[in-house]
Amino acid sequence: MSMPLQLLAYLLAGTVGGLLALRTGIPAAPLAGALIGAGLVSLSGRLELAQWPAGSRTALEIAIGTVIGTSLTPTALTELRQLWKPALLITLTLVMTGLVVGLWCSRLLGMDPVVALLGAAPGGISGMSLVGAEFGVGAAVAALHAVRLITVLLVLPLAVRVLLARGLTPPPAG
Repeated sequence: MSMPLQLLAYLLAGTVGGLLALRTGIPAAPLAGALIGAGLVSLSGRLELAQWPAGSRTALEIAIGTVIGTSLTPTALTELRQLWKPALLITLTLVMTGLVVGLWCSRLLGMDPVVALLGAAPGGISGMSLVGAEFGVGAAVAALHAVRLITVLLVLPLAVRVLLARGLTPPPAG
C-alpha cells in the first residue's frame, strides 16, 4: 500500500474511533477513540508503521497548543491566583510520585530506567512521547502514556460521578 493510502487508512481508523467514542459521553472521547482506533490498526500488523510527512507532528502540536491556549482567559488567570497553592502542591506531588514509581518500576520490574521514568511522568502523551523520542524510547513511552490516558479517561469520570452521588460536595466558596 502506498504511503498516502496507508496514512489515509490510519486517519480513517482514528476518525471512526473518535466518532464512535463520542457516543460514550466520556471526557475527551474523540481523543481516546481516535487513539484506540488508530492503535488497533497499527497493532494489527496489516499496515506498515505510519510515516507521517515531516512537520506534520509539529503542526498538530501547534494546533493542540493553540486550542488549549485559547482556554487561558482572564477568568482562568483570576482562578489561578486563588489556585496557585493547590497547583503547586499537585504538580510537586505528581512529579515526585512519577519519579518514585518510575524508579520502582525500573528496579522491581526490570524496565529500562528512561522508559520507566518518562512513562511514569505526569505529562501528556504527545509531550512525553517527544521527550522519549529524544532518548530513543518514544514508542515505549507513548504506549505507557496511552494506557494511562485511556484508563484515566474511562475510570476517573465514573469515580467522580460515584463520589458526587455519595454526597461529595465542594468546599464553601470564599
